[in-house]
Amino acid sequence: MKLYIGSTIAVALVVLGSVLITSEARGTPASSEDEAGARKAVELYLQGHATGNPEHFRAAFHPDMKMFFIREGALNQRTAAEYISGVSGKPAADEARRKRRIVSLDVTGEVGVAKVELDYPDAFLTDYLTVIKVDGSWKVINKVFHRRAR
Repeated sequence: MKLYIGSTIAVALVVLGSVLITSEARGTPASSEDEAGARKAVELYLQGHATGNPEHFRAAFHPDMKMFFIREGALNQRTAAEYISGVSGKPAADEARRKRRIVSLDVTGEVGVAKVELDYPDAFLTDYLTVIKVDGSWKVINKVFHRRAR
């Protein structure tokens, strides 16, 4: 019985310590202006998908942006320039059936991460976009994604 009580107290102390560490480690919260700027970068990315307009992607991406993904079991990467070069300049033929949404956006100080879902007729994609504020402007600096074919 003593072991059970001692274990319970130890677990409670660990949980309490985790709460205290988490609270102190949260960093600088983002201002509403910074959160809006980060959201704008993500929205520009989504507008690029909806319209096929490469200018939306250029406005959303930092020039050093890199994208990483797994294809056929192998790690692949593309630069912002490579990604943008594959944009058609017009909406997809099935655009009316496509849905996109920002699931979450977490911004701390000058960095953040967004989870985005792209629900397309032939695939469901989940993107994680890292955003950063550089020279007063929010940009997507990194993108990783998972694609589930339908």
